[in-house]
Amino acid sequence: MLAVTEVQNNTTEALAALVDGGEDDLVTLVAGETRVAAHRAVLAAASPVFEAMFAHDMLEASCGQVSIDDVEGPVLRLLVAYTYTLQAPQLPDTALQLLSAADKYGLSALKAACERQLISQLAVETAAATAIRAVRHSCPDATRAAVAFIKDHPQVMATRGWADAVLEYPQEVIEVSSMLGEPPAEASSPTATGGGSTPNSDHQPHSGHSRTPAAAAPPTSARHTPPPDAAAVSRFRSLSEEERGRRLRKAAKEGAVEVVRALLAAGADVGARGGGGRTALHCAAWNGHAAVVRLLLSAASDPNARTLWGETPLHWAAQNGHAEAAAALLQAGADRGVRTDKGNTPLDIARLCNHQQLVEMITER
Repeated sequence: MLAVTEVQNNTTEALAALVDGGEDDLVTLVAGETRVAAHRAVLAAASPVFEAMFAHDMLEASCGQVSIDDVEGPVLRLLVAYTYTLQAPQLPDTALQLLSAADKYGLSALKAACERQLISQLAVETAAATAIRAVRHSCPDATRAAVAFIKDHPQVMATRGWADAVLEYPQEVIEVSSMLGEPPAEASSPTATGGGSTPNSDHQPHSGHSRTPAAAAPPTSARHTPPPDAAAVSRFRSLSEEERGRRLRKAAKEGAVEVVRALLAAGADVGARGGGGRTALHCAAWNGHAAVVRLLLSAASDPNARTLWGETPLHWAAQNGHAEAAAALLQAGADRGVRTDKGNTPLDIARLCNHQQLVEMITER
């Protein structure tokens, strides 16, 4: 409640500051064909991600435009409306997408509201998607509710939603399957309740827990990685080169290791560029998915690729404090001295964002 009150106070102050603001206070958010103009101060007051972006003139923000990847136009409009009103919309069809966007931009109250809405609308056709999204975005209440629902309605695993999840999010399916097999006596353990997943875990399955039943899907490991799914590779090969590149960036951003692996096997170009000149490696570094970073680097992704504003993947990892991803980039030859168009090195960014571990890491190397 204190956090919500603080956001309300910050937003009120931000709105008051707009009285004397000019056109420079506006920024355009772009999602596909959708363009939404908003005030920097309002976005920054509600979202720590936007606050950091505007404070350090990072990414496209310095040019008055920010590309919002993997967020559909209607969802973007709802997201911006929330930053002004702090009122969560009651739209069942958008709850899943809005939860992902709220998590990405640090809107914790909106994320919690979406989580409650997903729990209230659990059904056979939606339970698989809800469970996967809950695990991916560390939503313990929704995870518990979805797992309990699937246990009571095993027909969920015969739905198209479950089949799609197995193909697109195999690591999360492994985790959900493990929880489905946990005996009731273990329900209080962090793994069983979904609390074992952390934002920087790259969604890797839990391993080493003797209580995991033999019937549950076995965890994979980095040392014994199975080959990419042949059906997925074949399906991806049928896509255009541009679409493979888009999906590679999306999978890298989401930390979907097996999808990235399948796309690479299908011939996806690791150097394919998205909005602002970002590569899949930029996307993985920004979100701290170290396993994907290492996988892309092993496929000859350029650790020093630069966006239109001169930012490398190391700049992006440094801004968000992702030490493991940064270490992989440095080991692969990332240039710690390269400067953005604003003149900032990765070390400068780490210092500005007060990521002391990264400051020490970059300085030592």
